[in-house]
Amino acid sequence: MEIVRIMNVPVEFLYETIIKSVLTDIHSHTGKELTENQLTGFEYNKTFAKNNKATIQIEEAIKNKSYQYRTTTDKNDFVVSYQLRALTEETCELSYSERMDSFGYLQKLNDAFVGMVWSRLKKRRFHEMLNQIEASYGKEVGGRE
Repeated sequence: MEIVRIMNVPVEFLYETIIKSVLTDIHSHTGKELTENQLTGFEYNKTFAKNNKATIQIEEAIKNKSYQYRTTTDKNDFVVSYQLRALTEETCELSYSERMDSFGYLQKLNDAFVGMVWSRLKKRRFHEMLNQIEASYGKEVGGRE
């Protein structure tokens, strides 16, 4: 899945929002308080529903430019990338992509089918999340919308 969207927030705000979420996730799963500068190369384990486990590795965190992580399970390898580009002081372009490589023929078939069924819902939820980020920026700067 790939999404390119012009965001009505400064690139600094969008990057900070992403990184705060990452740091919160790391803290909730490891108890560790990291700084932004410690993210690249950091790896931790995460447990999802039904005791499914994954290893998360932060591959890149470049301030106001990019964030990329890899999630590896026994069934697949999933890479998510956020590329950011400032357009003006108040807008930026977000290029979001995700790529999944499944292990085993049956898993590939299953993931392809599930991907077709869920992709529209997933894109819609992602756009809703981006709308919430824009709305939170409007509230943060005193009602600007």
